[in-house]
Amino acid sequence: MVVNSASERVLAGLDPEQRAAVTAPAGPVCVLAGAGTGKTRAVTSRIAYRALTGEISARHVLAVTFTARAAAELRQRLAVAGVASVQARTFHAAALRQVRYFAPRLLDGRAMPELLDSKVRLVTLAAARAGLRADRTAARDLAGEIEWAKSSLVEPGEYVVAAAKALRETSHEPAKVAEVFAAYERLKRAGGMIDFEDVLRAAVWGIEEHPDVAEQVRNQYRHFVVDEYQDVNPLQQRLLDAWLGGRDDLTVVGDASQTIYSFTGATSAYLVDFPRRHRAATVVRLVRDYRSTPQVVGLANAVISQARGTEARLRLELVGQQPAGPEPERRIFTDEPAEAAAVAARCRAMIDAGTPAREIAVLFRTNAQSEAYEKALAEAGVPYQVQGAERFFERAEVRQAMVALRAATRSVPGETPLRAAVVEALAGVGWAPDAPPPGGAARERWEALAALVQLAEEYAATPEILPLGVAAAVERPVTLASFTEELARRAAQQHVPTVDGVTLASLHSAKGLEWDAVFLVGLAEGTLPTTYARTTEQVEEERRLLYVGITRARQWLWLSYASARSPGGRPRRASRFLPQLAPAGTTERVDAGRPGRAPQRRAATRIVSCRICGTTLLAGPDRKLGRCATCPSDIDDELHERLREWRSRVAGAQKVPAYVVFTDATLVALAERRPGRAEELVAIAGIGPRKLGLYGEAVLALVGGATVDEICPQKTF
Repeated sequence: MVVNSASERVLAGLDPEQRAAVTAPAGPVCVLAGAGTGKTRAVTSRIAYRALTGEISARHVLAVTFTARAAAELRQRLAVAGVASVQARTFHAAALRQVRYFAPRLLDGRAMPELLDSKVRLVTLAAARAGLRADRTAARDLAGEIEWAKSSLVEPGEYVVAAAKALRETSHEPAKVAEVFAAYERLKRAGGMIDFEDVLRAAVWGIEEHPDVAEQVRNQYRHFVVDEYQDVNPLQQRLLDAWLGGRDDLTVVGDASQTIYSFTGATSAYLVDFPRRHRAATVVRLVRDYRSTPQVVGLANAVISQARGTEARLRLELVGQQPAGPEPERRIFTDEPAEAAAVAARCRAMIDAGTPAREIAVLFRTNAQSEAYEKALAEAGVPYQVQGAERFFERAEVRQAMVALRAATRSVPGETPLRAAVVEALAGVGWAPDAPPPGGAARERWEALAALVQLAEEYAATPEILPLGVAAAVERPVTLASFTEELARRAAQQHVPTVDGVTLASLHSAKGLEWDAVFLVGLAEGTLPTTYARTTEQVEEERRLLYVGITRARQWLWLSYASARSPGGRPRRASRFLPQLAPAGTTERVDAGRPGRAPQRRAATRIVSCRICGTTLLAGPDRKLGRCATCPSDIDDELHERLREWRSRVAGAQKVPAYVVFTDATLVALAERRPGRAEELVAIAGIGPRKLGLYGEAVLALVGGATVDEICPQKTF
């Protein structure tokens, strides 16, 4: 085996565990990779290292992932590593490519059926055939059940029993769902159509039932890599087994603690059982987290350490590698509008302080929670984008802009700088590089086109590509024409640029992404975990959702919930996954006591809210100040100095440390809040009846303007 400088560069900078994954021998390899541990680097480095050392041929590798974006990133990294001939695709894209290639042979010359982009229209018709009236929401639910069944290799006649075993909760009686499923299949066949699950099944059928197809496929693909292996469903696993054909050169990468798609049929069972199915498997654990601060990593570990069940067997304890950062902030609000307003205000402050809006995310359990935050952010003048909504390149304004850019290639002088050329072209569709317009929809349109300008700037700034193993850089042209070609390529691969706005996303759609600052909101019982999580397995998946959300944050993390949905509404408890969010004064059990003894309850404690932003204050210093440590101070510096001098004299006379009289935090609170009555004094945490009696009169006099000498002469006390 030849080892050259390019392969050595692949190994450079890898930590010991990553290096073990990259250099593992041929055969079954299972990489258990925690969040932020560099799994994509490990995957691409393993492929590149094996190809560059001559162990394998890059053209015989098929790397499979679950999103077009992840596949595009794999291809890009492999190209930079000098192994561009590797095929990196999603399961569906790989299967569709094979089915189309073999269609003339498999269909005896007949045309390939039309591929359905969406099941909803056909499911609506199928529901009518089954005697159901389904609106769009109901049709989407039924389509989801059909997708689950087909991904789980369940036929219409088997659905009722399978759904009962899987504890599926459906919008209609299982027997009716089965009728809709059967009618959908009939309508689809009659119309000469197939859906995405049919594509996978056709690929399996082509290999399992046609030896010549199997031989050609297996001769082409001899080495397999599967990313996010915890998300594989039975149909995808069957296709993978068909591709392998009994061979075992397979590398899988996954994290059982990020199994959050079981409702679609995904199961971590294949990842958990991998060492048992492949007795000679090499298992490597990646636990060094290069994404998040130790504070974020510590909270993530604390949450997942309580996990139970099958996935917990492969639980990883992450080790943070980044410098220390701020502790995660924990906030409780009176109602959801107050929570959304506080989040928007903090986003505004962070952006004003220099944090790019695109590096901030607000994550929630359900898409229905998005509206309150869209409204609050719009009112605060904060740009935002909704993750998982309309695809970027499918937006009407983006399609219009791309047409305008292509047209401009014929009229803009070739020597025009790329950014200027793009701005000029976008002026034709009404965009100008000034402040975005007011209004949610108009602002979103402006931000989408601004993202194209930003992409042009990035494209112009990196004209050279230097793949590993290539002696000289390859320079591509920086012209409007080449940029429009780049946009077309990205559109085809759904390689979306980052819009400069705060991201609003469900926890499910946030998986695989990361931001500098993350707000996790709505962490209340009934929301996370959802009320629909009734079994132990379902509750554990909700816990993993929170774990995924926490590990999206690089530096700064906020966790909050509202004690009621609306002002004056029914009170709620904090999520059981974060007991430290429970507000003081609730009836949370803290000690079950001895057997036969009634549970002990926490004594009621006065709840203190920030006088500036309204957040419930949990930390002792914050409660004394009456505000969050991050909210602006309005301290009276001159009063603060007089209070410090007075405290010094009192402590000296009593021969006690100064903090025994009042702590520093209490002095700051007094100088900020400037109480004028005894009632206002005792409202400050840390000033009880005893200290009110000892020092109340003197403090009120100092706040009123008296000097220290007037209140506390040197020779007295």
